[in-house]
Amino acid sequence: MFTLGAVLVPTAMCDTVKKQIQALIDRETLGLNMKNPDLFLDVIHPDMVWPWPPTSRDHDPAQWEFVLGRFNKERWRQYFQTIFDHYELVHNHRNTVKIEVSPEEDAAFAILDIDSLWRDKDTRQEIHWKGRVCKFYTKMTGGERKFIFQTGPLDYVGGHSS
Repeated sequence: MFTLGAVLVPTAMCDTVKKQIQALIDRETLGLNMKNPDLFLDVIHPDMVWPWPPTSRDHDPAQWEFVLGRFNKERWRQYFQTIFDHYELVHNHRNTVKIEVSPEEDAAFAILDIDSLWRDKDTRQEIHWKGRVCKFYTKMTGGERKFIFQTGPLDYVGGHSS
């Protein structure tokens, strides 16, 4: 056990939760790499919302905007399938920097450095998702963990590993 303030957190259980969260991250990565949205849409919480910064330098949330709105599985599937159909994935580098589990083990967040480059098959125009993201996970009443929120990729000079 280790001490977090006045709360004791069992290390073995935290390690199990961290492995579960990493498995969800890996499933999302596989879905992107295989261009199969169904591999990761099932792990998204039905109340998820996902604002996105216009650029990786827009740290002020007042500048962020919505691309998809509240989670709607079919709408989000169509959005990702359109990207998959029209863009080739040049590379998808993702490094988990940290996974933090709440003392109650009912929530977690993961910090990832991502570098995903998509290139339009016709125009060769590129979409580059690069920066540090923070993904949030919650434990459902049935015990299943769901992805509930994520920041868009942000550039942290000196703190971002490429």
